[in-house]
Amino acid sequence: MTAATHSSLFPQTPGSADAVLEGLDPEQREVATALHGPVCVLAGAGTGKTRAITHRIAYGVRAGILQPSTVLAVTFTNRAAGEMRGRLRQLGAAGVQARTFHSAALRQLQYFWPKAVGGSMPRLVDRKIQLVADAAAACRIRLDRGELRDVTGEIEWCKVTQTVPADYAFAAAKAGREAPRAVAEIAQLYSAYEDLKRARGVIDFEDVLLLTVAVLQDRHDIAEQVRSQYQHFVVDEYQDVSPLQQRLLDLWLGERDNLCVVGDASQTIYSFTGATPDHLLDFRTRHPGATVVKLVRDYRSTPQVVHLANGLLAQARGRAADHRLELVSQRAAGPEPVYTDYTDEPAEAEGAARRIRELIDAGCRASEIAILFRTNSQSETYEQALADAGVPYQLRGAERFFDRPEVRKAGVALRGAARFGGNDALLDDAVDLPSQVRAVLSGEGWTTQPPAGSGAVRERWESLAALVNLAQDFAASRTGATLSDLVAELDERASAQHAPTVEGVTLASLHSAKGLEWDVVFLVGVAEGMMPITYAKTDEQIEEERRLLYVGVTRARERLYVSWALSRSPGGRPSRRPSRFLDGLRPGSAGTAGRSATAGPGGVERGFTTSRAGTAVPRRTQRTPARCRVCGRTLTDAGEMKLMRCEDCPSDMDEGLYERLREWRAVQAQRSGQPAFCVFTDKTLMAIAEAVPDDDGELARIPGVGTRKLNRYGGDVLAICAGQDLAGEEDED
Repeated sequence: MTAATHSSLFPQTPGSADAVLEGLDPEQREVATALHGPVCVLAGAGTGKTRAITHRIAYGVRAGILQPSTVLAVTFTNRAAGEMRGRLRQLGAAGVQARTFHSAALRQLQYFWPKAVGGSMPRLVDRKIQLVADAAAACRIRLDRGELRDVTGEIEWCKVTQTVPADYAFAAAKAGREAPRAVAEIAQLYSAYEDLKRARGVIDFEDVLLLTVAVLQDRHDIAEQVRSQYQHFVVDEYQDVSPLQQRLLDLWLGERDNLCVVGDASQTIYSFTGATPDHLLDFRTRHPGATVVKLVRDYRSTPQVVHLANGLLAQARGRAADHRLELVSQRAAGPEPVYTDYTDEPAEAEGAARRIRELIDAGCRASEIAILFRTNSQSETYEQALADAGVPYQLRGAERFFDRPEVRKAGVALRGAARFGGNDALLDDAVDLPSQVRAVLSGEGWTTQPPAGSGAVRERWESLAALVNLAQDFAASRTGATLSDLVAELDERASAQHAPTVEGVTLASLHSAKGLEWDVVFLVGVAEGMMPITYAKTDEQIEEERRLLYVGVTRARERLYVSWALSRSPGGRPSRRPSRFLDGLRPGSAGTAGRSATAGPGGVERGFTTSRAGTAVPRRTQRTPARCRVCGRTLTDAGEMKLMRCEDCPSDMDEGLYERLREWRAVQAQRSGQPAFCVFTDKTLMAIAEAVPDDDGELARIPGVGTRKLNRYGGDVLAICAGQDLAGEEDED
């Protein structure tokens, strides 16, 4: 889920240029008002960089300083470009071009091709992997599926770094690349691939950039025409720019310097594609008079999450690390990150699914939860575990939302209703846009209540429900919006792949999670060999793996769960260890100051806490497996381990105390504006009602009662356990 979708989807348009600046912090305002000359924005994760640059463009347009048609904003994904266009429209700056590098270059190439080359432009191939396979066949080189994918990636790297086949061996060695085949074979395949394209009269996506660069270099008249069109440039995610993209940007600029770049060297995670932070880090060298603004106020994550993120970067080495930004959380305190080890990978997946089931049952939305892993191959285990737990999920990078059959059918139905709705009996009783959409989609399978289970039927319903919710938000933001207006909005979103939120836990690789955020994040498989990945050998590669984990940590707004498995499969030798990146950061690891920790039940590492009186109170620690205190069976379920008994075993819980604790919790939750489970979960309240603690020490030993909750709620809980009437005291106050 993106930051944009977490806030209001359709905010009101500011009434004036000055109103555009309202709500910006001092550094964001500095960005928004720096409209001339080179500007470099160093923006940490969650610091509102997109907000800053869109408000900068909108302020310039609304103040009459920038003409919308002369501004080109470039980013790296269609989703990010679509989001940027949407924000600019809402800020009253429609007409500004916000595109990816490839989209902007393709548009120019299509327009100028007849003039620069003549005839029609070659066909653009969507996927080059089949061409690579044909080139391999022509060279009589056998490639399996994995090698085919890797060789394709190597060819892409060559093209964005402007490396020709003859120079591949030298360039690969200099960059420290581990070639998937012998370098001579890669060069041969690359050359054959290029020959095959020419013979078939096709080009690939990298050719779009290469050909645009060639046209602008060779035809000064065309270059001047482009420069007269675009006077101001904004580049987002500048740390991901490749040498080829930088060359294109230089040609767009010419001798001018009206350029604003935004990036964070600590989020450089795509070097395998040719991306390099050098252009960002060298910006002030190339532009000595540049305005430089640092954004470090983190509005996304709690101080606990930010502390871990800062700790990861504090151990980093290399040039990017020398320019790291130390984030400062602007949010209220939240729970500490939870670290858990498991015996094997299936157990890790089942443990994550159990916790997610508990979170959803306690009121957390599935769409606000994500499981992030290092490689896509890890996904299947988690898909199975979530399905077994009855948890709906969506796989990021799988079928696109607007390509789903049910979404396409729904779009056709909505478009038909928009045209001929006056003759549709379904709409007779629909009084507004949301009710019209509900009426139309009811004919496609949408119902007011979701179907049971988490299979294909539920997935189709979730897709339609996402459209219903989008219609409600759209109508709330635009008075008098019609079905035709909504259809136009859906078309715009489809072209930008800006999908509405679907209710389901997100499964995603760390790379594909960049730019997204969730309330709850599970970082799984954080063990040596996976993080850093085995093939990361050089110092530079190891540091990129650290940055990848940093990106994963900073996706979490409130809750973060970090886990690893001691072996791959059940019964395997427990030879794995947690990632070196966690050393000194997780409780109990070397270098953690002031802690003496041991592993707790289920692999949760627990240290010492401090009571409200300031004395050290040991949390529950167990070196042996957790066992039921009634029957002695080994416990594996997180909820049972909280109770220290099997669910089916007899309970000696004080029912009256349990109900009083629930009533007290409801009051606390209402006061803090949080879900009840954020105060204490049901299992923790049951454990308290069974233990009936007399003091801080006994209360602290109950799983689920951490330092923060002990200090905040300990007095009330102990008073309730002692039979005191808190309600009466509050009434007197």
